[in-house]
Amino acid sequence: MMCWALQVSQAQTPTDAVMMKQREFCFAAMYDYGSFNHYYEGDFLRTNATIATVYRKTFLPMLAIGLHDRINLIVGAPYIQTRSSNPNGGRLEGAKGLQDFGVTLKAEVFNRELGSGKLHVLTALGYSTPMTNYLSDYMPYSLGFGANEFSARAIAQYKLTMGLYARVSLAHQWRGQTKAERDYYYNNGSYYTPWMDVPNAWNYQTVLGASLLKNSLRLEASFSSFRCTSGDDIRSYNAPQPTNKVVSDQIGFMVQYYFPQVKGLGVLAYYNNVINGRNCAKIENLGGGLTYQFKL
Repeated sequence: MMCWALQVSQAQTPTDAVMMKQREFCFAAMYDYGSFNHYYEGDFLRTNATIATVYRKTFLPMLAIGLHDRINLIVGAPYIQTRSSNPNGGRLEGAKGLQDFGVTLKAEVFNRELGSGKLHVLTALGYSTPMTNYLSDYMPYSLGFGANEFSARAIAQYKLTMGLYARVSLAHQWRGQTKAERDYYYNNGSYYTPWMDVPNAWNYQTVLGASLLKNSLRLEASFSSFRCTSGDDIRSYNAPQPTNKVVSDQIGFMVQYYFPQVKGLGVLAYYNNVINGRNCAKIENLGGGLTYQFKL
């Protein structure tokens, strides 16, 4: 999860309790549109005075595979384009290209009837790595942080027979180094090297949802939080950099519908908004896409 480079929501995600049976496949094509004209410099909310509004478009093809009834594999590779409404006379332009290839192995470890509902406990292990040599130290236009990342997540969901459910998840993200196009930077001290440490982070999410119309309609409201364990603050009137200690609180809403007339076909739409943060963009995201599930 990134704040200057937010990842788009997926049809089946490493944070949900959706599992497919063995030999089932789900392909998703997602589009996300985000924009912001304010950002947090430390914990101070500042206006994008120079570059005005920054726009970020993401296209994400994703494939989820049922390796086993209790083990799923999820892979995705987003293509991202960034720009601003005032590119500073052409001296600061946006970027575009493939970001990071991500793979997640998700497993269901517990599934049992409990009271008037069912309790699901899952775990997910993820890894991502840059697909191209994009400039990570080019924020807020950068495609991503340019570092390898490994994550481990625990998920618990309780779903009532009537269709209402609540879900929580907690993950830790271990992130590596990224190389900048400069030989000096400041991170609570002077560093004479192009290599920057990207801080590790915690990420948690709470969700309230409902499955309606014989499970053909799914509605969710969510709150998610991302907190780096180390890092520095953006200095006054300076650009952000990958070493920053990012904190981000975000609310979201999602609706997904499966067409009873066309087996396996579904559509989804969502809205996300950063409501509080530190060293991050106050970004809003709208997105949607198509999903198609089939079995071999």
